[in-house]
Amino acid sequence: MNDLQIKFSDRKSEIDLYQLQQLLNVSAFWAKGRSIEDLDIAITNSEPVICVCDRDRLIGFARATSDGIYRATIWDVVIHPEYQHSGLGSNLVETILRHPRMRSVERVYLMTTHRQGFYEKIGFQPNTTTTMVLHNRANHTFLAATEVQLQESPKQFRAMSAEC
Repeated sequence: MNDLQIKFSDRKSEIDLYQLQQLLNVSAFWAKGRSIEDLDIAITNSEPVICVCDRDRLIGFARATSDGIYRATIWDVVIHPEYQHSGLGSNLVETILRHPRMRSVERVYLMTTHRQGFYEKIGFQPNTTTTMVLHNRANHTFLAATEVQLQESPKQFRAMSAEC
């Protein structure tokens, strides 16, 4: 790999969404089948977004969301299988953590299914006490009931909002 021209980039506008979709499909069982439209939305709403390229080929990707001070979450860390075990994954995560939007954050979270050891080497610790999830897309009953309730009582909602 010494002759590779690998570059890290944080220019969201330069991301080839089709290459990203392909990278996720071959590198991440949990991200297979994501649509181009959804990837575009996720990238637009993330900061930082970091890509790793070997010349013009996208071989690594990670993104994060953060309030800039208290909490941040790292998402979608992937390295193409041909480039794994070369240090690029660690470098990618460390690049995310050094980003101005991330470096002062009190706590950085991430979710991983099978790579706990990889993240522990970087300094992450297991955390079993704070993770909960609400599946909005799968729970249409909850969303529909909430929307109906808000539509039926907008004055009450405005009054409650004003109290906050």
